[in-house]
Amino acid sequence: MRKQIVAGNWKMNNDLSQTDALISDLKGKTRTSDAEVMIAPTFTNLYAASQALKGSDIEVVAQNMHFAENGAYTGEISAGMLKSIGVNTVILGHSERREYFNETDELLAKKVDAALAKGMRVIFCFGEELADRKASNEETVVGDQIKNALFHLEAAAFQNIVLAYEPVWAIGTGETASPEQAQDMHAFIRKTLADKYGNNIADQVSILYGGSVKPSNAEEIFSKPDVDGGLIGGASLNADDFFAIVNAF
Repeated sequence: MRKQIVAGNWKMNNDLSQTDALISDLKGKTRTSDAEVMIAPTFTNLYAASQALKGSDIEVVAQNMHFAENGAYTGEISAGMLKSIGVNTVILGHSERREYFNETDELLAKKVDAALAKGMRVIFCFGEELADRKASNEETVVGDQIKNALFHLEAAAFQNIVLAYEPVWAIGTGETASPEQAQDMHAFIRKTLADKYGNNIADQVSILYGGSVKPSNAEEIFSKPDVDGGLIGGASLNADDFFAIVNAF
């Protein structure tokens, strides 16, 4: 059975005291679902967060990492560095990394390889922009992003990969993605996996939805058969909202 996952991507928000306060709020919330819960604080607060949540059922994950283990890469963080502070999962390929930092499929393939080589779990993000959707090119774009970055892997690697679909066109654009559109794309993603690796692998991979999930729409989105959870942005910065989404399962 696929894992249900709700991951909060805090992006470039919360200093140390704000991180401590939000984690304290999260620890006080009641869980009514069996979904895995993750939060991704900034790099500077990863260690503090992992210590504060040690022994809890909330996992601390990283927002990014470099493909090299060490070297002259000023400002970068390696998989080994993350592992050394107890962080075992990393988000890669987020739409903001692709847009603002020009991360390509080729670069992301190297990052995925580096993370898996260290025994990390990867939340791999992808999705189409508004121009792609208006041109009815969304399946081609999404399919290529998955194939270019992941289809060099052996089937066994997908035990440590979670996919996260981000309809970039519906985030901050005024456009709205319906639960039905989310399901249609998730079904396409699962079929793309099945065509390459077979149904057994495709049916085991969790696919998260990253298109502005909120307490008001989470239950309907999560009810779709191929939607296994959410990668949550703004709503993850409020403990009440985040756990309302967690408990929507």
